[in-house]
Amino acid sequence: MSAVLAVALALAGCGVSKGGTSAGTAAAPTPAAAVRVLWMGDSIAGAQAPAVAAALKAAGATVKDATSAGGGNVVAGDHEVTVMGAADTWKRLRQDITSFRPTVIAYQITAYDWGTTRQQLAAYRKLVRTAGDAKARLVLVSAPPFKIDDFFRPYEKAIRSAPAMAAKAAKAAKATDAADAAKAHYLDATELWGDDPAADRAQRAKDGIHSCQQGSAAFAAWFAKRLGALTGFAPAAPAAWATGPWTADERFGKLGCG
Repeated sequence: MSAVLAVALALAGCGVSKGGTSAGTAAAPTPAAAVRVLWMGDSIAGAQAPAVAAALKAAGATVKDATSAGGGNVVAGDHEVTVMGAADTWKRLRQDITSFRPTVIAYQITAYDWGTTRQQLAAYRKLVRTAGDAKARLVLVSAPPFKIDDFFRPYEKAIRSAPAMAAKAAKAAKATDAADAAKAHYLDATELWGDDPAADRAQRAKDGIHSCQQGSAAFAAWFAKRLGALTGFAPAAPAAWATGPWTADERFGKLGCG
């Protein structure tokens, strides 16, 4: 058994240990073929994208990778880089909603969601409204723990506050619109990774930021199970996808993964 498959099989059976969603009750059963997932985020989510696509496609869902190698953020903040990144993300999201017609918009909080807590909350609430207008379910997912290096250190406070603001936005959606109470969710990925990027459990690549195939497979198994519970489809067993062609994606080679 490969390391990728072994990790995915081990984690596929893990239960929720700390109430990591704002989902409430699970949705009524939905054929996976009716599920269309737009997977958004930065390069961290990009390294997870091949496994996420493999896991969800194995269940019968349709997936589009809308991650960005740099940026991918929805919070503009006050930094030139994040203002430009957010503008690109919102423009692309509008285009993807029109062309792809997602039933699920899944946004993994990026390492570039810099800004004040007020700016973060406003951006995530905008994402809630945008998904609602598109008749799509919004799933906000916290990023895995990653190394705060010299580049990220000036923005560490914002990186730390973003997950709480995303959770608050999802919770607020339930409080203000009962009809859409099941449409906005927050998934806490510390349930899977913990919060120490240096721990074996975190499964970061050598750069301390992204994941290799094993970590991506572990996340995909976890995410597919959580999304299946929210939307009502049955995830495919990791044995059906975890050792597929996705493991040779060029992104892993660039990360120095074996």
